[in-house]
Amino acid sequence: MMAASCIAASELLHNIKLIAYQKASCVLIRRMSTSKLQCSRQPLVKAESALQQLVGVVGLEIHAQISSNTKLFSGSSVRFLAPPNSLVSFFDASLPGTLPVLNRRCVEAAVMTALALNCTINKKSLFDRKHYFYADLPAGYQITQQRRPIAVDGVLTYSFLGGKKGNQVIRKKVHIKQIQLEQDSGKSLHDDANSQTLIDLNRAGIGLMELVMEPDMSCGEEAAAAVRELQLILQALGTCQGNMSEGQLRVDANVSVHRPGEPLGIRTEVKNINSIRYLARAI
Repeated sequence: MMAASCIAASELLHNIKLIAYQKASCVLIRRMSTSKLQCSRQPLVKAESALQQLVGVVGLEIHAQISSNTKLFSGSSVRFLAPPNSLVSFFDASLPGTLPVLNRRCVEAAVMTALALNCTINKKSLFDRKHYFYADLPAGYQITQQRRPIAVDGVLTYSFLGGKKGNQVIRKKVHIKQIQLEQDSGKSLHDDANSQTLIDLNRAGIGLMELVMEPDMSCGEEAAAAVRELQLILQALGTCQGNMSEGQLRVDANVSVHRPGEPLGIRTEVKNINSIRYLARAI
């Protein structure tokens, strides 16, 4: 009996040591795995700090619909929410033999806007044909001013909140490369239920001012502040109503990122943004 109890006691002691060893191993493994996790997190911190070194470069192309009773090259009326294809002349539909007649009001509106933005008015400007195929562009080309626009070399001064605490008023300037007159395109209406696309040409041929800004901005908040300031100027002049929900002001944002001292990154264009808030978020 004494021998059996000794054997049982020794087995119990062995089991206790085994359990203690297993627990110690678990602690060791847990510590090793934790240390591995901490090591694996270190490159992530470095990556985040590297990402913080990137700076943005932002340039805008703004399409402002000119406040005019008729279109840029035809006598068709301009009216929002008119029945589809009810404001389309023969020229708007690009029927053979039709010729454009320039709208004087659109030229005057572009000159007024250019003077308000300290631009130089070109005494001679030309229209070009920009060829591309799209369903809502009846002629297969857009009449625009690319090579010799109506005005060049302007500046827009704007303000926005910035600084470390975000409560400092910062004033900046963005240079305007050019202001050009051009036609608007029609509107595509996508019917997903019937898997078809319908075309409304009421907007085709409406006069636009395209304001091309230099890439002088660095973030979405700056771009939003610049567009908001421009919107107020256009509304004060009466050259554009600036209602973005009705498509009267649309923005294309050209964005790239790079590290200071290195060449500029690849430019990416985000097109047809119709909200100042979404412009900042998209950039």
